[in-house]
Amino acid sequence: MLHLLGQDSRALATRAGIALDDARRITGAVIGRGAPLRSARNVRRAVLDRVEALTTPGELRRVTTVDARDGFRRYLFELPDGARVEAVRIPLYDTHHTVCLSSQAGCALACAFCATGALGLVRSLRAWEIVAQLLHVRADAVRPVTGVVFMGQGEPFLNYDAVLDAAYTLCDPAGGRIDARRISISTAGVVPMIRRYTAEGHKFRLCVSLNAAIPWKRRALMPIELGFPLDELVEAIREHAARRGRVTLEYVMISGVNTGEEDAAALGQLLAGIPVRLNPIAVNDASGRYRPPDEAEWNAFRDALGRALPGQPIVRRYSGGQDEHAACGMLASRSRS
Repeated sequence: MLHLLGQDSRALATRAGIALDDARRITGAVIGRGAPLRSARNVRRAVLDRVEALTTPGELRRVTTVDARDGFRRYLFELPDGARVEAVRIPLYDTHHTVCLSSQAGCALACAFCATGALGLVRSLRAWEIVAQLLHVRADAVRPVTGVVFMGQGEPFLNYDAVLDAAYTLCDPAGGRIDARRISISTAGVVPMIRRYTAEGHKFRLCVSLNAAIPWKRRALMPIELGFPLDELVEAIREHAARRGRVTLEYVMISGVNTGEEDAAALGQLLAGIPVRLNPIAVNDASGRYRPPDEAEWNAFRDALGRALPGQPIVRRYSGGQDEHAACGMLASRSRS
């Protein structure tokens, strides 16, 4: 793989000082077709020489893949320095795939319910290392890849510039060719970067991992609450919703912890007047410390949410790939070989 994988056509044209049409042809070859740089059609050799001089050799090596019973596929990749990350191919409607990408090797946030957080942070990924994950998965897929979620290892907003560079490369019509509206960037609540993201007007879907609306509960689950408390986070969410529309809120449901009537009521008070889409998802914890709600507990929580958040979409996310640790919160293969 080459460093230019982390640039969309316009960024490549600016950096290399070449015509935009040439940049698009090169991007189409390297990212659109996954072919060598020199295979770009109708580009003069001098232009290819100039671009090649700016590239940095590097390879994302696929170590292994594991298939879960429900069709999820987990990929383990090794980066040039030996660090390792995972991505997941998610089947949708038996017709296409979404890919869950990692933005860091490991994670520094140490959320109590997330196995990745127990790894600690090894390093942030470069933009090309993020894009290369998608190219590997796409080359391996028999169905089209039509969506991307930045919900794998790491906190995307602690690797902000590389994640945005990768996202724009992936939605480039000459590059990844994925509709920007089908690219989601998730954050655990890095408030300054949410505000920056809002101010810059990016077109990708913002998802915020909330997981509790009662501050002391959220602190116990997510140490980030100590630095960016709920009231600040909700104001940033409100600002984004006012400028960009409905915000998706992810909510990991943990039996006996955050699925009671009081939790639903607190969500209603916290989010009053903000257009949101709430995505509850059952916790995945191979250690057994945390358990997902059973159907009775989920049904009671769902009903309480309906009363607390009238008119707001509440869509339970399917939690797939658990049997092979491909589910949300379970990406914890060793981050270094």
